[in-house]
Amino acid sequence: MRWFSLLASSLLCAGGLAAKKEPTDTFQAFQSKQLSSTPIKIDDSAYSKLVGSTPRDYSSAILLTAMDARYGCQLCREFQPEFDLLARSWTKGDKAGESRVVFATLDFNDGRDTFMSLGLQTAPVLLFFPPTAGPHAVGSPEPLRYDFTNGPGPAEVVHHWISRQLLNRPHPPVKRPINWIAWITSITILLGSATVLFVAWPYVLPVIQNRNIWAAISLISILLFTSGHMFNHIRKVPYVAGDGRGGISYFAGGFQNQFGMETQIVAAMYGILSFAAISLAVKVPRIADEKVQQVAALVWGAVIFFMYSFLLSVFRMKNGGYPFSLPPFM
Repeated sequence: MRWFSLLASSLLCAGGLAAKKEPTDTFQAFQSKQLSSTPIKIDDSAYSKLVGSTPRDYSSAILLTAMDARYGCQLCREFQPEFDLLARSWTKGDKAGESRVVFATLDFNDGRDTFMSLGLQTAPVLLFFPPTAGPHAVGSPEPLRYDFTNGPGPAEVVHHWISRQLLNRPHPPVKRPINWIAWITSITILLGSATVLFVAWPYVLPVIQNRNIWAAISLISILLFTSGHMFNHIRKVPYVAGDGRGGISYFAGGFQNQFGMETQIVAAMYGILSFAAISLAVKVPRIADEKVQQVAALVWGAVIFFMYSFLLSVFRMKNGGYPFSLPPFM
């Protein structure tokens, strides 16, 4: 009897040690798999073994997806490469398994029972199972669920979400592979642009240094913005409006309102006034014939006078209290 008691005690102790080692053995088995291929492709039985063993001293990030074209899950196909990148980067940066995280993927074709037991009607679903034993154990064994309401999200966002659940443990960064095609394309475009610029530079430089071109660009820009072009884009104003009598109103009442056509008319008036002032200051003094010069000065002066008179009348249309006016538009 004494020998029987000792044998029973030894078996109980061995069983207790095996039970204590079971979570670690489970993690080591999955860790060896994900070192060769990550994330691990699992089925119903592997899912039960991975998250059903209690207590467990490791964490699991499991993506439940439906990649078959029959299900038409576009979000699944968009997120799967990002999850694969995250799993590869994490496993490569933590080959010793110090963070004790297992990355796995369960497809609907391989895990129908799991989908049904969880009551899932949509995919993808990313679940994070925290440890229930060890120094990082949590009180509740229930998994945390990643929110896909804002779209699949890049691997970096999911990495941040998982890292928040793994305090005081390694968080290997996401390392994206080098996009050689993008680099080659960019370098080719850069070298091509530099070659074209080098060849065309003798022809481009005189254009860039031309004062008249810069003056025209500056003048056009000033006319556009002083006439209210930007206001039209911000407020989305109508082009014209009816006057209530079967006609068309080209000018809106009030200084805080305007029409698209009104902007064009005002810009044209400013352009004519500017061109007339420039002609009087630059062109007229260069005329050699005195009589022609006097006629030109009178003509451009009359243009300025009449256009400015019309401009003041427009101001009075906008606001009846405007006090200034000039003939003939009184």
